[in-house]
Order: sequence, then structure tokens, then C-alpha cells
Amino acid sequence: MHPETRNFIDGRLVDASNGAAFSNVNPATEEVIGVTADGTRADMDRAIGAARRAFDRTDWSTDHALRRRCLEQLHRALSGAKDELREIVIAETGTPIMLGYTVQCDQAIDWMPYYADLAGGYAFERPMADMSFMGMVSRRIVRREAAGVVGAITPWNFPLYLNLCKLGPALAAGCTVVLKPAPDTPWSATMLGRLVAEHTDIPPGVVNVVASSDHLLGEMLASDPRVDLVTFTGSTATGRRVMASASATVKRVFLELGGKSATIMLDDADLPGALAQIGTVCTHAGQGCAITTRLLLPKSRYAEGVAITTEAFRTFRYGDPMNPAHLMGPLVSARQRERVLGYIAKATREGATLAVGGGVPTHLPKGYFVEPTLFVDVDPASTLAQEEVFGPVLAVIAFEDDDDAVRIANDSIYGLSGAVTSASEDRALKVARRIRTGTLSVNGAMWFAVDTPFGGYRQSGVGRENGIAGFEEYLETKVIGLPPR
Repeated sequence: MHPETRNFIDGRLVDASNGAAFSNVNPATEEVIGVTADGTRADMDRAIGAARRAFDRTDWSTDHALRRRCLEQLHRALSGAKDELREIVIAETGTPIMLGYTVQCDQAIDWMPYYADLAGGYAFERPMADMSFMGMVSRRIVRREAAGVVGAITPWNFPLYLNLCKLGPALAAGCTVVLKPAPDTPWSATMLGRLVAEHTDIPPGVVNVVASSDHLLGEMLASDPRVDLVTFTGSTATGRRVMASASATVKRVFLELGGKSATIMLDDADLPGALAQIGTVCTHAGQGCAITTRLLLPKSRYAEGVAITTEAFRTFRYGDPMNPAHLMGPLVSARQRERVLGYIAKATREGATLAVGGGVPTHLPKGYFVEPTLFVDVDPASTLAQEEVFGPVLAVIAFEDDDDAVRIANDSIYGLSGAVTSASEDRALKVARRIRTGTLSVNGAMWFAVDTPFGGYRQSGVGRENGIAGFEEYLETKVIGLPPR
């Protein structure tokens, strides 16, 4: 790898203002793979100032052709660096290599032309119907304009994907951006600064990347009055802090937060077929907000479902993320592993039955691994059923009938995703329509795509990512009245 270790501020690749750097650790080996400039509050202040100047004093926000060209250049640069970016993502996150060839890297890069096309082809201005008021007929037009300076705060679980999911639409809309990546995965962001600097005509200040070991540095983006919009992906607890910080300047917030999604197996479902691969909820060590970490089984078939699920967990292959046979690697850090083990211990104390796993695997002495873990007989009101663990842990819950399944699935502060399986598509769809979540799968069908608005109800977030809805998060709306011709 030849990672970029510098931050990117006002068109220049720079070290931290105080010369400090912090270590980047491979979670699969626990080895330091390099260092990254440790951005300071002064660095963040400069980045915000640069983004503000670029928005206010250049034609970036109004030159649609320039934005399209620059996004096309960025896509070509990303495509040329795809192999190295994939290697970096795997080394930083411990993600299985299969995901490196899909959503973690390749898919995110392949989605960029979608936003380039929006930059040049979206109807930023359109006429409305004429109106009459007090005898005067007026024409009207509605304009969509760039929201301004965007503060983008991203997590460590899908870092390159989420960095691009924020940069792509924000730049296409005409915004300028300050990107603050998670300290665990800095190179997935700093590499973008290098590609912008070396391969695009994006003006100085339009894109800024400030990596830092300080988790709280991103709060500057939420509180600074020069920032017009803050977009954050991460835990609900941190999202509440971001929203509170943004309230002082009444800036717009776009939050993609946690989940505790449920898979509902109705009593007519093909349990052997549907549950044979249920261990895949442990993919990427369960570090995904939309993963269905609650499995709801009908009481009439509970024993059968538990037996199938137990076998799937016992045979689920995991370990070295570079082995294509493994869908699960390590957790991202020692801190995250201890957090997950804490939830496992608490679930046992609260009375859930540990069926598989529950500890650190003895055959993997290096790396932040936790065994694929299955709990059965879980109380729907327990901590394990209510809180986001963000680890390879599945909670199995029994239900009486369809109404009871819907009640349990909706008994959550979250509302991000879910799944319903039934021999009858109509029945499954009827249940799906009652689940209060932003996305749902019926009988294994996939919803995830660049044009799919992704986000959640309740405390799973505010707003949507991807698709036209995600693009329009970065736009303001202006209506202009004109006299008749």
C-alpha cells in the first residue's frame, strides 16, 4: 500500500499544524500499519474557513458543467486506484475481502457516475403554475440551490463507501465539504484528498479532509456557524450530540444512525431454506446498522427454527479477512470487542440462553475477534433485544401470531430495516407494510442500490441517503414570483 498520510485542506495535502500523527492499526493482526496526520482544532478551523470561501467566492455552486466534469474525473481516479483503495479498506476495517469487492469499495466507486449525471442533468429550476392573487396574475419558478458548506462526519464500519455517499451528492449539488473520518479508518478518507488534488479540477477549498485521533473534533462542524449542514453516520448516542450541537446555529442535520432490525419468519415460511444462511448476519462481524440482529420465530415452529439457526451459527466460517471463504473478520478495535463482550455478559445475566459462541475464539490469538454468538429465548424487553450491539450477535425471540410479530418488531427506539418471510408474498407484504422502518426485504429480495433512499424512522435517523431523496438533502428550495409577461 502507498496510503496518503496527510490531511487535505484548501487544496493542499498537509501535515497536522502541530506536526503530530496517530497510529493506524490493522484489527485482524493488531499491528500498526502506519500513521496519519493528527488534525487539530486549528486545522479544522482552517478547513471550515476554506470551504466557506470556496462556496461564497467561486462559481462552484452555480457551474453545473464544472461539477459534472470534476465528478467524472474523480470517478476515473477512483477507478484507477480501486485495487489500492480496496487493500486499504480491508487493512483498516478487517472487513472480509468479499465485501471489498462489493459495497466496501468497488460498488461505492461504481456509483459515482450517478451523481455526476445529477450534477449536469437535475432540474435545478422549474416553472410552477401561474397563480392569481388580489386580481394580479403571477408566474412562479422554484429553484433548488446548494445548501452551502457541509460538515460530513463518517464512521469506521464502511468508511470509503460512506465517505463517497456523502461527497458524491454534496458535490453534485454544489456544496463544499469538510470531511471528518473516524480515527479507526483515516486512510479511506485521506486517499480521497490525494485523488482530488492530483486528478481533478475541483477548486481549492471545495473538498477538505481532516483526520484526527480526537473523536470530538467533528463537533466543531456541528456547532460552527460557517457550516450550513452537517451529515453524520454513526451511533444514535453520538447523533443526539451532533443534533444538540447543531441546534445552537439552527443548521440542518442529516443523520443516519443505529438500528435493531428484525427478521420475521411467519408460520408458513420455508424455515430450512430461509434460515440456512442466517449466520450471514455475522458478516463483517455484525458491524452494520441495517443488519437484522433480531430473529422472530413463531412459537408453533420455534424449536425447529432454533435448531436450524444453531447449526448455521456453528458452521459459519470466519477468521482471516483475506480468505475468500470468510464472511466475517474481526471487530474494528479492542474497545469495540470489549463493548460487544459486555453485551454478551449482560444478556446472560438477564436470562437469555447462550446457544453458540459468546467469547473470544481460542484459535485466533491475534486480532479483535469475537465468536459468532447466538442467544435464544430472548425477552423482547431485554437489553439484548433493545440496544444496538454492533457485533456478531443474534437474538432469537418467539411470537404468537402476525400481530404479535409486528408488535415486537416495532417495539424499538429504532426503525432502520427488517425482513419478512412467508410462503405467501401477499401475507408477507401485508406484514411489511406495518413495520415502522425505512427499508424492508420480503422473501429475501434486495432493496440496496444507488437510487434507493436509505434511512430510518424514529431514532434511526433524520433524512435519507442515496437516490434523488439523498441528493436533495444537500439542496435548499427557493420560490420566485414574477409578473406576467
